[in-house]
Amino acid sequence: MEGLQAAGRRSLVDEAIEQLREQLAAGAWPVGSRIPTEHELAERLRVGRNTVREAIRVLVHAGMLVSRQGEGTFVRSTSDPASVLRGVQRSGVRDVLEVRAALETEAARLAAERHTPDDLARMRAALAREAEVMAAHPERAGREATVEHDLEFHTAVVEAAHNPALTEVYRYFGASVRESMRAAFGDHEMPEVAIGTHAALVDAIESGDPERAEAACRELLAEPTAAVEQLLAEIAARK
Repeated sequence: MEGLQAAGRRSLVDEAIEQLREQLAAGAWPVGSRIPTEHELAERLRVGRNTVREAIRVLVHAGMLVSRQGEGTFVRSTSDPASVLRGVQRSGVRDVLEVRAALETEAARLAAERHTPDDLARMRAALAREAEVMAAHPERAGREATVEHDLEFHTAVVEAAHNPALTEVYRYFGASVRESMRAAFGDHEMPEVAIGTHAALVDAIESGDPERAEAACRELLAEPTAAVEQLLAEIAARK
């Protein structure tokens, strides 16, 4: 196969990883196909088999390759998930918040159809803990004092959709939103939590009506989204 160049001395493993990643992105080996053996790749890259083995290990960890004992190494994805996540990290807080909102509203619809009694109990328990903290710390209500419980509540809503892929994507975006908002505004300016709209979302999910659940989720997200927009405008005005 053409296109593989001899790896330089600066960092043999890094060079091998980069060249293999480029070949995967270019479609040299389709998804599901087996890549060449370590010996073949070592010859094409002009490096040792240990270097190739380490490069493959990194790409397996990144989710681009999968090793099957006794069969070889196969292509799982031609795109590097890490590069996608780095792109998300470079996005603004508004961008990430919008994606999270899209995930949550779809999750609310699915949760209305698929929730279990345990799911509802988790949501209400998280909401009760949130309310307790707000009552105990009114001067910090709705901000850093409750952020963990709030994230726990929203995660419980998403997990009630019973879609593992949606849950994993949301976990990443949930953490990204929290860190982005803290970095941009500081804990003291985090939008307050409205217990009433959260409770209304639980009731909507329990009703089993997807449309009602989606509407309740949008209403819940409207206030914090507006608060973020206002804070971004204030920051822009100060520049």
